[in-house]
Amino acid sequence: MTKAYFGRDRGDGLLSSATKRVGKHTIQFANPPVVVATASVVGPKEGEGPLGDTFDMVIDDTYFGEDSWEKAERKMLEEAVKMVIAKAHLQWQDIDFLLAGDLLNQTISANYAARNLGIPFLGLYGACSTMYEGMALASMLIDGGFATHVVAACSSHYDTAERQYRFPNEQGVQKPPTAQWTVTGAGAVLLAPSGNGPRITHATIGRVVDLGQKDAQDMGSAMAPAAVDTMVRHFQDTGRTPDDYDLIITGDLARVGHELAIKLMEHKGYKLGDKYTDCGLLIYDPERQGTHAGGSGCACSAVVFAGHLMGKLNDGTYKRIFGIGTGALLSPISTYQGESIPSIGHGVVIERG
Repeated sequence: MTKAYFGRDRGDGLLSSATKRVGKHTIQFANPPVVVATASVVGPKEGEGPLGDTFDMVIDDTYFGEDSWEKAERKMLEEAVKMVIAKAHLQWQDIDFLLAGDLLNQTISANYAARNLGIPFLGLYGACSTMYEGMALASMLIDGGFATHVVAACSSHYDTAERQYRFPNEQGVQKPPTAQWTVTGAGAVLLAPSGNGPRITHATIGRVVDLGQKDAQDMGSAMAPAAVDTMVRHFQDTGRTPDDYDLIITGDLARVGHELAIKLMEHKGYKLGDKYTDCGLLIYDPERQGTHAGGSGCACSAVVFAGHLMGKLNDGTYKRIFGIGTGALLSPISTYQGESIPSIGHGVVIERG
């Protein structure tokens, strides 16, 4: 394993305090934070999918009793945060920070949820990598002694994302096979310094990677290179290989990006084998549900982790997971201007002792 750096030259001949860096891109937590509780809220389509029985709440109406899809997304995020706090037997006053984000302009779902929750708030935008970005930052806050209880959360909604990034559903635009279905849902994770639950032991912070893909209906191809970059750098930093993990899972590459990631990793000298899958492949049955290449959106990795993966960690099926949240950092304006799609992947290792 690559040795951690235990001091850096400050320029005055003295070394700074010990760091927790392993290699260039990876953090190894000295006191790994515990995932005390998770919560997930999903829409009806997600509830009808293969993982339907792993979610805490399945709503039966994509409006969730509101008069717009945007308000429904905000409500789902708010409910997920309230639920995870209640599951941990805490009050909102016990939470030091809420780290949250979504896909909409100015992260309005997270902003309005935070307004109602009243918790000190740090808004995040990592596109569909937001859940893993939030868990990495929350772990740093706790391991660094800056917080005791931190909630990381995010949301997405099929109808709000389509309206913003592609075409409003009312137009009935035909989708190509490479398109993905944005998950309607919200997930929340509560971290603490101690307790029962799996621990976050490492975080590998990704770089923005852009290989020139411009098709907003093929997000998997845009994001796969960023996911691969993070995986390779994690293995290089830690000295580990895919065989050191029970499961390696990306956030929402779905069928196209998953296949591309396997090929790109083989080109880099790594065989992922059957230990590798993707949240976008797990959450839907594409043939039965008509979700084309599979799932995407901030909530894709969030609700799969909060439900399915936490269940597998808690029952001992998995002892060590390496999850990589993947995000396409585009906007409607960048698409209209013909820009390519920069992407990022943030990796987190979750281990059960």
